[in-house]
Amino acid sequence: MEVSDVSSRILAGLLETRTGQQLTMSRRWRIETALGGLMRDRGITSMDQLITALVAGREPWLAGEVVDALLNNETFFFRDRAAFDLVLKGALPRLQRSREAEKKISIWCAGCSTGQEAYSLAMSFLDERVRWQGWKIDILATDVSRTAIERAREGVYSQLEVQRGLSVLQMMRWFTDEEGQQWRISKQLRDMVRFDVHNLTEAPPKGRFDVILCRNVLLYFSEATRTAVFQRLAEASAPDGYLMLGAGETIIGHGSDFVIDPDNRGLYIRNAVQQPAPLSGLA
Repeated sequence: MEVSDVSSRILAGLLETRTGQQLTMSRRWRIETALGGLMRDRGITSMDQLITALVAGREPWLAGEVVDALLNNETFFFRDRAAFDLVLKGALPRLQRSREAEKKISIWCAGCSTGQEAYSLAMSFLDERVRWQGWKIDILATDVSRTAIERAREGVYSQLEVQRGLSVLQMMRWFTDEEGQQWRISKQLRDMVRFDVHNLTEAPPKGRFDVILCRNVLLYFSEATRTAVFQRLAEASAPDGYLMLGAGETIIGHGSDFVIDPDNRGLYIRNAVQQPAPLSGLA
């Protein structure tokens, strides 16, 4: 299936308009693979037919399905274990001391895909339930993909997805084996996480978060959009909150709302001196 330059530009424009994410030339090789299944399911036999249907706009659901298919939902349980250790052993002990009076920790997993990151955090808290006894742990997980959020809420994963990042003991402890090589995550974990659809280019969720994980999402935005998203994240962060980015992402060149945590390289902390004005829209 040949993807013309015109088709690529139309699809890239649709993706950026709906999500803020760019489909750069280096990523356009994914188009054929990403859309192949959708086209077969919908009886669409060529890319030209798909583009014609999108432009005509007679099937409004189609644009949403195309955008969902083009998004990179790569994730797995405890992805980058060293990064999780920074949160669990660096940020959370300090927050536990500073939040002793209210006994509440709020965490936002932004760009959570199908939920494995948020559920990994929930597992970590339950593994140390004695330490967190009496605390309210609020985990909000959001993604721009409605399909991904629906899967996350359902909490059903394939054998391969469960094996990526989890030991056999964790599989047996936190999942129920269902027919067809499917594993359902425990209700106890599902009850710990709130999932919602959210676009990072829009106003952040209500509340102030002690930890924000926004990993491997910002690299798909333009420089201008990335800077604006950092301001959104700062709006949502507690004055002494933490931010974790992906390994290939940095705050450098995107304002002074966050600074590197000198005690936990790989984490950023809110620059309390710099208080951002709420954004009404992207520049």
